[in-house]
Amino acid sequence: MNENQNLQPAEAEVGRRLRQLRARRGLSLRALADLSGLNVNTLSLIENNKTSPSVSTLQQLARSLQVPITAFFEMDRSPRPVVFTPANQRPGTQFGNTGMQNLARDLSTGSLQSFVVILQPDENGGEALIVHTGHEFVFGLAGSVQYRVADENYTLGPGDALAFEAHLPHCWKNNGTEEAQFLLILQPADQRDAPLERHFHHTVR
Repeated sequence: MNENQNLQPAEAEVGRRLRQLRARRGLSLRALADLSGLNVNTLSLIENNKTSPSVSTLQQLARSLQVPITAFFEMDRSPRPVVFTPANQRPGTQFGNTGMQNLARDLSTGSLQSFVVILQPDENGGEALIVHTGHEFVFGLAGSVQYRVADENYTLGPGDALAFEAHLPHCWKNNGTEEAQFLLILQPADQRDAPLERHFHHTVR
C-alpha cells in the first residue's frame, strides 16, 4: 500500500485545494516555494497527495496564499441565502484527533459560523488562550467538555449552554473518559477575523 492510500479523505483533499489556491494566485510551485520558504519537492508531494502536511506547513502555506487554514479543507461552492444540512450529510474535517462538522457551509454571510465539534478524551485546543471578536455560543451534545473563559472554568454536559463575549480569553478541553461532542457557534464582529482558525490552530497535529 503506498503512502497516499493511507491519507484520510479530508487530508487527501488538501492537495487538490492547494493546487487550486496556488493557481488562483497565479503562482508556480517554485514561486510558492519562495514565498512560503518550503521546498518545491515538498509542495509537489502535497499537491499529488503523496504526503500529509503538518500544521506548521499548512500555516506557512495559508499565510503565503493569504487564506485561512480551513481553506485547505473546503470545496468551492456558491453562497446561498438558506442552507439545509441533513444529519447524515454534514461536511466534515479532521484536525488531528479533533473532528469538526460544518452546519452552515455556503451561507451567504460569513457572520454566523456553526459547527459540531468532536473531541476525544484529553483532547484540547492547546495551552494558549484564544481571543477573537464577536460572541461565542457552546451547547453540550454528548460527553463532557470543559471551557475556560477568563478565570472561570465551566463544565458542559448534554444540554448545557455557554455564551460569552469572545474577546475574553478562552479554551476548551475534553477532561472526561469518553468522546465529547458540542455545538459551537461563532459570530465574529469583524468578517476579516478568523475565529475558527484560532480555535483549531492548536488542535491540528
